[in-house]
Amino acid sequence: MSYGNGALCHRCHEGFGANEEIVNSNGEVWHTQCFVCAQCFQPFPEGVFYEFEGRKYCEHDFHVLFAPCCGKCREFIVGRVIKAMNNSWHPDCFLCEICTAPLADEGFVKNAGRALCRECNAKEKAKGMGKYVCHKCHAIIDTGHIKFRGEAYHPYHFNCSSCGQELNADAREKSGELYCLRCHDKMGIPICGACRRPIEERVVHALGKAWHVEHFVCAKCERPFFGTRHYEKKGLAYCETHYHQLLFGNICFVCNNVVTGDVFSAFNKSWCVGHFACSICDRKMSHKTKFFEFDLKPVCRVCHEKFPGELKKRLKKYHEEVSKRQIMSNS
Repeated sequence: MSYGNGALCHRCHEGFGANEEIVNSNGEVWHTQCFVCAQCFQPFPEGVFYEFEGRKYCEHDFHVLFAPCCGKCREFIVGRVIKAMNNSWHPDCFLCEICTAPLADEGFVKNAGRALCRECNAKEKAKGMGKYVCHKCHAIIDTGHIKFRGEAYHPYHFNCSSCGQELNADAREKSGELYCLRCHDKMGIPICGACRRPIEERVVHALGKAWHVEHFVCAKCERPFFGTRHYEKKGLAYCETHYHQLLFGNICFVCNNVVTGDVFSAFNKSWCVGHFACSICDRKMSHKTKFFEFDLKPVCRVCHEKFPGELKKRLKKYHEEVSKRQIMSNS
């Protein structure tokens, strides 16, 4: 195309030759060699340019000079820009830092320097308070909750699958359905002989009752058997050690075996004669050896003499008070 009638190039303000090729952009005319990027002075690739404050730029220079950089992918942003967290983002890059849900249109909450969706923020807040977040209404559960299919809920969101009444924190899940405790207990589920609660997983049958594994314990030491052998006597279960103690008497404090010969007794404990020793230096002691009590264990005279003076005074005062209480209780 050629222009006459005194038309001037928008850049160099000079005229055009009779048959010179020109560029027309938005009513402005240019020499082809003048129609270039205002920054790098190179022709526009494929004629694509961006205009800012009356100046034209190639795509690369426009991005470098004016386009914001995405805080996630670090690429230039052309089009819609999300301004948040002191940064710029592509809408598809601005995501919840926990569940990766899009935040551009849903809004977000700033939590410890992170952009979170409202649901994740509620969960993080509840976690800090030691509480659960309801999987249905996303509110913090202040009082009792129920677990259903691995998630926590307010009980009042559900009704019993049998009687239809609104559930409370005692509700139980069975075969993918929720039941109130009363209906649940009518379904033939065994009840623990210790806590009287339903047993929904592994069950132990012993002493004519059913037990949670962790509740079937030795009647003496209260340690769970966890599948090891137990011994029954007069309706109670005992571990091997305390069953033998019940039958035969004393258990050595050191070797934990039944004392079959002479026994040495002190501080409500028993020892095999050969195992009675100072708890500090391990020096063997006999019936004739003078010893002292420290933390309900025997201490020889030599080790006791090495105690700080203030500690010996406190121990002496303590034993005198114990002796007085024993005398008063016997009188």
